[in-house]
Amino acid sequence: QVQLVESGGGLVQPGGSLRLSCAASGSIFTIYAMGWYRQVPGKERELVARVTSVGKTSYADSVKGRFTISRDNVKNTVYLQMSSLKPEDTAVYYCNAEPIYYSGQYYSGSWGQGTQVTVSS
Repeated sequence: QVQLVESGGGLVQPGGSLRLSCAASGSIFTIYAMGWYRQVPGKERELVARVTSVGKTSYADSVKGRFTISRDNVKNTVYLQMSSLKPEDTAVYYCNAEPIYYSGQYYSGSWGQGTQVTVSS
């Protein structure tokens, strides 16, 4: 019920920074908890960072202190600011809206199409 489009991926050197954006449309964005996931070929999709509808954030241990998730409910956009990037951060990054029951209505979750982040010299 919410459509997500990621952008901002690309090639960056180790130690560099990158900001990913996830633009949402088609539903009530503010009620969703939002997350950033990443996936490499042959591996399970991994939760990287999460922000609830009230702004509480959490992070995977592997990115704590380096990544910051934030949301702008006016722009209907979620961001992932990535700093001190490492080669092991290389992956396709996906934005996710978690399903939720709100005011007696079930709102299904959704995934963005993904954006490639490559950390390499």
